[in-house]
Amino acid sequence: QAQLVESGGGLVQAGGSLRLSCVVSGLPINAMGWDRQAPGKQRELVARISGGGRPSYADSVKGRFTISRNNAKNTVYLQMNSLKPEDTAVYYCYANLDHDVGYSDYWGQGTQVTVSS
Repeated sequence: QAQLVESGGGLVQAGGSLRLSCVVSGLPINAMGWDRQAPGKQRELVARISGGGRPSYADSVKGRFTISRNNAKNTVYLQMNSLKPEDTAVYYCYANLDHDVGYSDYWGQGTQVTVSS
């Protein structure tokens, strides 16, 4: 049974920083990442990091957010700097996990990030 457990959300002032962490367990891991959903909006991709460590970002966070992973700890991180009120959302950890018969996408339960102006 796959499990994704996020931590690190909270309340921060605009211009501040937060670091999110997510530990993945249960199945071998391929890609990892983060999505977010703001009130009244659709969930959107924030960042991905491939199994080989190649990152990619949504245009809205490029230059401010950094995704990284520690394969020994099955953990993915999202360092968020220069936060803006529009970054306020529930952030969901994402992992593409390897079953015996293929790959499936999983998401955690989410952690709230609130940026005050």
